[in-house]
Amino acid sequence: MSGIIGKKIGMTTYYGEDGASIACTVVEATPNVVTQVKTKEKDGYAAVQLGFGEKREKSTTKPLAGHFKKSGTTPKLKLVEFRTFKSGLNPGQEVDLNIFEIGDYIDGIGTSKGKGFQGVVKRHGFAGVGGQTHGQHNRARHPGSIGACSFPARVFKGLKMAGRTGGSRVKVQNLRILKLMPEKNLILVSGSLPGYNNSYVILEK
Repeated sequence: MSGIIGKKIGMTTYYGEDGASIACTVVEATPNVVTQVKTKEKDGYAAVQLGFGEKREKSTTKPLAGHFKKSGTTPKLKLVEFRTFKSGLNPGQEVDLNIFEIGDYIDGIGTSKGKGFQGVVKRHGFAGVGGQTHGQHNRARHPGSIGACSFPARVFKGLKMAGRTGGSRVKVQNLRILKLMPEKNLILVSGSLPGYNNSYVILEK
C-alpha cells in the first residue's frame, strides 16, 4: 500500500454538490520525505520509508541522526514504511498529497483514544445485571456469572471482561477523499479517523 503520514486536525462538515452535509475529518499532510528505500536484495523486502514532522537534533539519538544524515534530510518525528509504493523514489525526495485524487477510497490508521480501565458495560456493551428487585444490590453494571459448572471448572481464555480500553492501533477502511487543498497541505476525508486531535494518522491508498 502506498500512502502518506499526516496529522489529524479535527472534524468539520463538508457540503457536497447536491447540498448534502457530510461529516469529515481534516488531515494536515505536509510533504513527507523519503528517508530510506528498501530493496528485496538488500533488506529482504521492498518498501519505502517516509518521515513526517520536524524533530530537534538534540532530541534525536545518534543512530537515527546518522540515518537521517545519510538520506540528506533533517530529523523527523514519525517514520512509517509503505510496502507497495511507486518505483523511482530516492532518499531525500518529497511525497505530497498529490498522490491522491478527489473521490479515491483510502484507509485511515491511527491510535484510538485511551479510556483507561473500564467495566464491561462501557468496554463491550454489556447490558449489566438487569432489574433492581429480587435482591439485586449494586450489580447493575456488573458482568454477572463468568464461570461454568464443575466441568471444566475454569474460566475460558479470551472471555470479555473489564480491562484497559482504547490506546490501540485501529484501521478504518473505505474513507472517501472529499477535497484536496495542496496550498494548505490539507485533506478532507469522509467519516472519522481514530485518535485525538493533533495525533498522527496514516492514509493508505
